[in-house]
Amino acid sequence: MELGIGIGWRPEIAAEVESLSGIDWVEAVAENLCADHLPDSLVRLRERGVTVVPHGVALGLGGADRPDPVRLASLAARAELLGTPLVTEHIAFVRAGGPLTASPRLEAGHLLPVPRTWDALDVLCENVRIAQDSLPVPLALENIAALITWPDEELTEGQFLAELVERTGVRLLIDVANLHTNHVNLGQDPAKALDELPVEAIAYVHVAGGVERNGVWHDTHAHPVTAPVLEVLAELRSRVDPPGVLLERDDAFPPAAELAGELDAIRATLRKAAPSGGPRPGPAPASDDSAGTGAGPRTAAPTAVPAGTRDRTAVAQTALLSALVAGTPAPEGFDHRRLRVQGRALAAKRADVVAKVAPELPEILGDGYRAAFLAYAGSRPMSGGYRRDALGFAEHVLIAGGPADPVARRRLTYWWQDRSGARPPRRTTRLVRAARAALVRK
Repeated sequence: MELGIGIGWRPEIAAEVESLSGIDWVEAVAENLCADHLPDSLVRLRERGVTVVPHGVALGLGGADRPDPVRLASLAARAELLGTPLVTEHIAFVRAGGPLTASPRLEAGHLLPVPRTWDALDVLCENVRIAQDSLPVPLALENIAALITWPDEELTEGQFLAELVERTGVRLLIDVANLHTNHVNLGQDPAKALDELPVEAIAYVHVAGGVERNGVWHDTHAHPVTAPVLEVLAELRSRVDPPGVLLERDDAFPPAAELAGELDAIRATLRKAAPSGGPRPGPAPASDDSAGTGAGPRTAAPTAVPAGTRDRTAVAQTALLSALVAGTPAPEGFDHRRLRVQGRALAAKRADVVAKVAPELPEILGDGYRAAFLAYAGSRPMSGGYRRDALGFAEHVLIAGGPADPVARRRLTYWWQDRSGARPPRRTTRLVRAARAALVRK
């Protein structure tokens, strides 16, 4: 399955993506797509023969719980709608708590690393098999960037990925920017990881930008691709000719000309790094099975997760996430400084994403929005999605007697009322509230 050169499709740069030449495929965040219809831009791209791959971010296949059937069905529906040749997700956990620990459910709002242990691998492999059996096309999983590492890990990243592929037949989405991030932040050698992982299982490759601050690399997807990331791409290309390579950009979107320049740099890197003795063999073709359920060839017979493994995983992940978002003590063996950095990063991301999904909140609260939200986040861990988080924040501000400005308070009250009911307000109600809001502003 040859994909070619692609770019991450985002609504903010839909027109720019359509205008780029030499784009063979695009990737869209699955959770940002409706299950029953596509944005006009994606429809036009598909009509031009451009492949669209849905990229999931919310399954949390590395978590202690079995995958949510509703989330799996949603991802499968988007795969059917797009007519895609595969779907992708991450090797990460994104939530913890709940029935396995008899504690409140916590949402990270971010991709967090799973420990590279045999316990975690057992849980991940069973979760992957469940996902494979629920999806109409093959599944590929992405390595993630990390600020923190688990103590007492038993496998390297390359060994962990190789064992995952061996047990499940899953494909890999290798993010070379994430390999560089882990090199800077955790001292892990990208070349060693590439030597250890099964490059023949690579479905495609991600390339993205980031920035280094105070010795920590932040995988922002909002900065240009740097030379060290392209060097990791070259290392990968010297070993295998990947079926697809995709440029990711999620924020601070540049003009189309700059995106085109980054794509040209990626193409040049791939050309220069190709082995001079002729191309090495690419990934083996998928079996007939991978055209059905997407499970692909499995070289090891599935085995049930040993008793107690999910419980131990749940306790460990809940303790870590609680330390990051709820201020509980750091679990033994973790770098406390790195945990503080990661915790601040999670809170900042919450503030940024809530400002995007509910832009009225920073408009109403003005310069005080960010400080107010960070104070809220410090005492209110996220337990649902970002839209629910926005409502919870607005309610918290109102209960506390804010905002101090009566005009802003009325606007925030109307905003919260419009969205917090069991069902959306009727058209007449919306018109009345809109009229009130207009009068309030005068």
